[in-house]
Amino acid sequence: QVQLVESGGGLVQAGDSLRLSCAASGYTFSNYIIGWFRQAPGKEREFVAAITRGGGSTYYADSVKGRFTISRDNAKNTAYLQMNSLKPEDSADYYCAATRSGSYRYRAAYDYWGQGTQVTVSS
Repeated sequence: QVQLVESGGGLVQAGDSLRLSCAASGYTFSNYIIGWFRQAPGKEREFVAAITRGGGSTYYADSVKGRFTISRDNAKNTAYLQMNSLKPEDSADYYCAATRSGSYRYRAAYDYWGQGTQVTVSS
């Protein structure tokens, strides 16, 4: 069956970096756009970044632009989110998801979701 498994979260200090991974199985990874979303306690899940099927185009929320980088390795069925210059407001559960839709900013467009990995940034 389809699985997306995130890893790499943890507790870091402001200014530190983390790299999240999203390992996919059970479907043709390269046929899907991959997105990263995050959800802080009491808040809605929000779009963070997305990458097209071949990795040629990437998109970011304004809040992370210039600090986060999304990438993918289709040979390894894995996507990544490199997070630099982390801020306390980046603290959230981070989810990867897969979609065949071009509406990559919208949660409803995604077909498959991972279980999430927690990121906590202390000040």
